[in-house]
Amino acid sequence: MPLALFALTIAAYAIGTTEFVIVGLLPTVADDLGINLSLAGLIVSVYALGVTFGAPVITALTGRLARKPLLLGLMGLFVAGNVMAALSASYEMLLIARVISASAHGVFFSVGSTIAADLVPENRRASAIAMMFMGLTVAIVTGVPLGTFIGQTFGWRATFWAVSGLGIVAFAGIAGLLPSTLSRPAPARLIEQVRVLGSGRLLLVFAMTAMGYGGTFVTFTFLASILEQVTGFEASSVSLVLVLYGAAIAVGNLAGGRIADRNPVRALIGLFALQAAVLFVFTFTAVSPRWALITLAALGFLSFANVPGLQIYVVELAKQHRPGAVDVASALNIAAFNLGIAVGAWVGGTVVASPLGLGATPWVGAILVAVALVLTIWSGILDRRPEPVGQPA
Repeated sequence: MPLALFALTIAAYAIGTTEFVIVGLLPTVADDLGINLSLAGLIVSVYALGVTFGAPVITALTGRLARKPLLLGLMGLFVAGNVMAALSASYEMLLIARVISASAHGVFFSVGSTIAADLVPENRRASAIAMMFMGLTVAIVTGVPLGTFIGQTFGWRATFWAVSGLGIVAFAGIAGLLPSTLSRPAPARLIEQVRVLGSGRLLLVFAMTAMGYGGTFVTFTFLASILEQVTGFEASSVSLVLVLYGAAIAVGNLAGGRIADRNPVRALIGLFALQAAVLFVFTFTAVSPRWALITLAALGFLSFANVPGLQIYVVELAKQHRPGAVDVASALNIAAFNLGIAVGAWVGGTVVASPLGLGATPWVGAILVAVALVLTIWSGILDRRPEPVGQPA
């Protein structure tokens, strides 16, 4: 693999860390800024919404720019957002900083995937893209626990300074290693994205993605607070628990791809059913440190195991219903993942602020995943219906 690909991987690691590290820092941020957990949860939602709605618009507006200057500009924007977060003296300033960082997120992965594929021979393109996205997975396994530890030891602003430093390293790597003669695909127009949203079958899968992925974030957003206030772990132990959770996520992500290879719908039905069940069980095991760890390991495995199946399924349906916009459908499904994060974090914050309290977030999240399960079963039924005679797929 060319060295330029590792620069993209470092950038993916930095971006993945800045998105998810806030989960481990929410109690610390809330205490420092004098806000409640419900408001702190919006820090997660705002970032996810910035990716969801910012990525399609910015991608369309920057489609004619050369690839290398575009990536450098995105990394510069990412560093600026994290520096602003590190300097934030108020809740409002932190929210603005998160939106700035998020605006670089979605476009980077969209453009970065294309560049990664162009850096290697055709028979190694999938491996190159997987290498870049490995940075995102490794960020969940190591970046989030390490960032949480830094934030709890030196203050949450130190974490954002550290992520800014990673961004500068990635910027330097891209500037020095990425070739300037990169091919530029035809820009994806907003009208193409609107056409994809006109397909009822694809909208159904986007809803499955948002509900299934978002259900976990009802709990995951407030996991640090649950571990401290409900389970009884010391704040210093939370980062170690997040290592366990992250390792389970990495294993689940790899296993999910193999499970979904033959029949993604059947795989998703099983995974969503198990995910809803484990979330519900966590409502009762969260009070016991030993059982909480066992349940979290299972939940981590299931939380990201559905990602490959959802991506495979949306591509399969796009080939049938919107064959001219398969890449756009895939990108919009990434947006649906982030919309799910935003919805899950908002629902979780609402539950925490209600009389139900922090301990109710797991079973409320299970309800959202159950909705995804019902939608998946419905979509599977529609798949088995024959197409009307004379109607194009």
